[in-house]
Amino acid sequence: MAELAPIVFEMPGEVERPRSRGRGVANTVVPIDRARPDWLKVRLPTGPTYENLRRLMRSKELHTVCEEAHCPNMAECWGAGTATFMILGETCTRSCGFCAVKTGRPGVVDSDEPARVGDAVARMSLGHAVVTSVNRDELPDGGASIFADTIREIRLQSPGTTVEVLIPDFLGKPEALDAVIDAKPEVLSHNVETVARLYSRVRPQARYERSLGVLRRIAERAPEIVCKTGIMLGLGETKDEVVATMRDIVAEGAHVLTIGQYLRPSPMHLPIERYWTPDEFAELRDQGMALGFRHVESGPLVRSSYHAERHVGV
Repeated sequence: MAELAPIVFEMPGEVERPRSRGRGVANTVVPIDRARPDWLKVRLPTGPTYENLRRLMRSKELHTVCEEAHCPNMAECWGAGTATFMILGETCTRSCGFCAVKTGRPGVVDSDEPARVGDAVARMSLGHAVVTSVNRDELPDGGASIFADTIREIRLQSPGTTVEVLIPDFLGKPEALDAVIDAKPEVLSHNVETVARLYSRVRPQARYERSLGVLRRIAERAPEIVCKTGIMLGLGETKDEVVATMRDIVAEGAHVLTIGQYLRPSPMHLPIERYWTPDEFAELRDQGMALGFRHVESGPLVRSSYHAERHVGV
């Protein structure tokens, strides 16, 4: 992989700006986050592999969650020739307080998008492809049929590639979830994101029990599929709440858990309450394995699709 120039993402301390409405938070004045600790410094994405991948995405009119969500691992993943495709457009119908993807009224569904994703996967010669999406609550099936079509197109155009999909909750509609399950991805993921107490602030249009129900249905209907979820830390949760959430998740039959540090995308998003240390993440990984998960990926820079290829067949 090409050498990457280091960059420090830091924000000035004690600067006050208003939070915006429409992000699930009050319109109050809050301090900008303190400078990030050393373990959260990441690299700028550069090099020929990164540039080739960026050009391919633009030529296919495709989006990646790596870019839209300001993922801190983009340099590592893109430099290695891997990325997470984001289907169903770039505009989300929800306004979660942590997410950098823009909120608004989405455009029409692009029925040709699954074929373009399949072609891009084939051109990249991916061993493992990850596909996610914005929320499309205005659609009758939440976009589930496009997920299923995308899985089938990847199978058709790149038969040797394993497939992981990170899906929204589809408003709890079982027939929508079943459409994705029936397409048989190797890994089916839905993120719980945070502890139950913080849902009204962090995910105002989601429900904790609904997300647990998605994991339950995956595990019950397709036990051969790896069921995966993720949570983030730093939004005001306690350690006891995190462990209780892990217990809830594993009780629903989930196999894989990712745990990462929340990083505030902009002053308009929820503030970081605290930075969890690498040692604390390691401790949570060990606790998760003791609770019964098959695999726990836990670290400050861990995101849902980080090292995703390791989760196939766990």
